[in-house]
Amino acid sequence: VFIRNASINIMADIPLGCYTIKSHGAQIARLHMYDWIILVLLAVIDGLLNIIEPFHRFVGKDMMTDLRYPLQGNTVPFWAVPVIGIVLPCAIFGGIYFKKKNFYDLHHGILGILYSVLITAVITDAIKDGVGRPRPDFFWRCFPDGKDLYDNVTTGVLCHGEKSVIKEGHKSFPSGHASWSFAGLGFLTWYLTGKIAVFDRKGHIAKLCIIVLPLLTAALVAVSRVDDYWHHWQDVFAGAIIGLTVASFCYLQFFPYPFDADGLWPYAYNTLQLAEAG
Repeated sequence: VFIRNASINIMADIPLGCYTIKSHGAQIARLHMYDWIILVLLAVIDGLLNIIEPFHRFVGKDMMTDLRYPLQGNTVPFWAVPVIGIVLPCAIFGGIYFKKKNFYDLHHGILGILYSVLITAVITDAIKDGVGRPRPDFFWRCFPDGKDLYDNVTTGVLCHGEKSVIKEGHKSFPSGHASWSFAGLGFLTWYLTGKIAVFDRKGHIAKLCIIVLPLLTAALVAVSRVDDYWHHWQDVFAGAIIGLTVASFCYLQFFPYPFDADGLWPYAYNTLQLAEAG
């Protein structure tokens, strides 16, 4: 009885509609415990997909004409992709939390974007390993000294470059940079569309400029992969489609459509508000 009364007193001190980490953090974490466990498993699976050897698709002498682009570095480093696609959106989620004190929104935003990126990563890396498409710079990965060598019968390449560099050279399709960027920033686009009520029918078209920025950033990351000769244009196009599709499914798992009357907050928050109002 004492515990029950203490709980009632604590909840009485929480303003209606105010759900903080302190008041609801543990409760929401327990409710979504299995979601977080599955998220960790997805990360492990993606790690394994990056360890295994991809399919080495046949590359013949006649194919090398389109695979002789220079081997160069990355305009957007690998480490920058999760910063752009995950850390930046989560910082925005955090800023809105500190302003509105809605932990449901913060939790579902972070969980949703992590699922978006990790599901995309698993799909992307599984396809990469299965397809084994050579990158545009494959010639220089295979023959770093420029001295090409081919099988006398099949005319297939006989590579003598570094094994790890050659392995990476068979992972062109689809683009991981593109898919990760569109998975994270695509989710952020959905999120911002709901938060600033882009479709409120009041004619404030300037709002579109805000939600276009994440997609433009993702597009520039994708284009850089073609400019760096790490990917063919089809690779980044496919990666963008995968990322946007997964982002859309993950966002709508937690949030209503942005043009809905309740499109501002997650389903769980809206349901709770209705229960408290009743």
